[in-house]
Amino acid sequence: MKRLFDQISNTCSKLTTRTYSTSFSLGIYCLNRKLHNPIYSIYGFVRLADEIVDSFHEYDKTSLLKEFKTETYKAIERKISLNPILNSFQEVVNTCGIEQVLIDSFFYSMELDLNKNTHNASSYTKYIFGSAEVVGLMCLRVFTQNSEEDYQRLKPAAMKLGSAFQKVNFLRDLKSDYQTLGRVYFPDVDMKCFSDAEKNKIEKDIENDFTAALEGIRNLPDSCRFGVYLAYVYYKSLFNKIKSVSPEGVMTGRIRVPNYKKFSLLASSFLKHGLRIL
Repeated sequence: MKRLFDQISNTCSKLTTRTYSTSFSLGIYCLNRKLHNPIYSIYGFVRLADEIVDSFHEYDKTSLLKEFKTETYKAIERKISLNPILNSFQEVVNTCGIEQVLIDSFFYSMELDLNKNTHNASSYTKYIFGSAEVVGLMCLRVFTQNSEEDYQRLKPAAMKLGSAFQKVNFLRDLKSDYQTLGRVYFPDVDMKCFSDAEKNKIEKDIENDFTAALEGIRNLPDSCRFGVYLAYVYYKSLFNKIKSVSPEGVMTGRIRVPNYKKFSLLASSFLKHGLRIL
């Protein structure tokens, strides 16, 4: 029976999420149980594509990504794939009505990572949409449970949240992206002399995204509000830590929030959510 294979597929996506991201795993754990597998499946899909373009340097990444893209669309059309992560992802796409344009935009951004190392304002905006904002929208399709009215109402905030998360990742990984992958995502930034002015400009943009995202989080359904808020709190904590570091500090190491701090944030976030003081 396919049900057994679907269970294996969901387990694979869950394992992928838990292995790669403590923060997202805890956030997903705090969602309503019925939402766990769909969100694990989205994260697993995104993670696999990201690994192709970021990590598989000794292989033909262009061919691997092309094959993965082809297999994704085949899985969605056939409603099955022998790749467990794609099998779980196609189920979410077909059940929750995730639009193909979101998947197209995601692959567009992944393909940019293969051959574009710098961005201007226009390509940066387009990259952020495909690599991050669409992921927020995929998750929102799951959270709103086929309510088009709720989806459209919460759509702008979901995009801002995805954007904030991605930009924080860029700022955190500035050193490795530049030195290891040769990429500079932020437009008009001189990596040879990354300055306070450049860092402050980026941080102001991220702060605006976080502010807009929080208003949407407050209006999410009960089934997902706390889990999404927890992910927001984790990333805001990481962002605040990055803000306290000099440009030189950002360029000399990868800034992290330790696990003990994450569990402290979990407790305080649970209290705020319970008291409705987000």
